[in-house]
Amino acid sequence: MDVLLIGGLWLDGSAWDAVLPALEKLGHRPVPLTLPGQGDGRSAATLDEQLAAVVAAVDAADGAPLVVAHSAACTLGWQAVDARPERVAGLVLVDGFPQADGESYAGAFPVVDGVVPFPGWEPFEGSSTADLDAGLRERIAAAAVTVPEQVARGTVRLSDERRYGVPVTMLCAEAPPEQVREWIAQGAAPEVSRMERISFVPLDSGHWPMFSRPVELAEAVDRADRRR
Repeated sequence: MDVLLIGGLWLDGSAWDAVLPALEKLGHRPVPLTLPGQGDGRSAATLDEQLAAVVAAVDAADGAPLVVAHSAACTLGWQAVDARPERVAGLVLVDGFPQADGESYAGAFPVVDGVVPFPGWEPFEGSSTADLDAGLRERIAAAAVTVPEQVARGTVRLSDERRYGVPVTMLCAEAPPEQVREWIAQGAAPEVSRMERISFVPLDSGHWPMFSRPVELAEAVDRADRRR
């Protein structure tokens, strides 16, 4: 199966390099996506352009692909499901909730000269980064790409309610599934609360498992495909 891989903020397709061999060994064809505005100097790229690139990858896949989306890009993966509910075989959410229609894509970090730069590790201290040693932190920060303002501040649009019937697996890395379910019950993720075919799966990692636990992440993606 084709597996489309979408990294979160500040990550391009190279973030998945360590995951690719493990997915291939498990019989999948991984397709890491580098989207408009990710390292190409296009600070004016928009959220709509990034979504169009993901949808184009869905349309180009060999059969119905599995979409894997990380962190803030869980919203982008969910928008692709909304755009192609009949074409996406399933969605894997890696440690993130998708935003709802009308919300900002990723408005939590400051904009500097038209882009959102990687803010360093201080905002993420704790469970997010507990499994990242100094070498990994340095490598991730060195490879980080800025996020165009019109992506980060873009408005999320969702319109096709068939999206709620697409199988979803939520990989819970920073908190156990029980805690994640509690947050959802308290209203933290309205879109997730309406998903009809969702599984919550623990993943023993911090927020960036593609770097710290690439084999375990690939195996979790494979299990999500088999569960679907």
